[in-house]
Amino acid sequence: MSQSLPSRSLREDEVWAVFASFGRKHRVAAIHPTRAAAEADRAWRDSQVQAYTGFLRSLQQPVPVYSVTTVRRAELPKGWVPLPALGFLRGKMI
Repeated sequence: MSQSLPSRSLREDEVWAVFASFGRKHRVAAIHPTRAAAEADRAWRDSQVQAYTGFLRSLQQPVPVYSVTTVRRAELPKGWVPLPALGFLRGKMI
């Protein structure tokens, strides 16, 4: 599922972001200074989702799909916090 993106230098105001997609909703799950760190985070999140897919479906929760891309810091919502790997906290989708 990982895409091979050509390496490029980031602009000063950009970071690598792991995006979580829940159907039509897309949220920044985590940000990293390097693509390698973002890809490692995405792989870990994918492994957590795989391990708990049955649990998520039994709760009728959407299964998040993760991807990596760049994002400008200014595009991050005010008060942004990292998203848990399974996409929900205290029984609520985030």
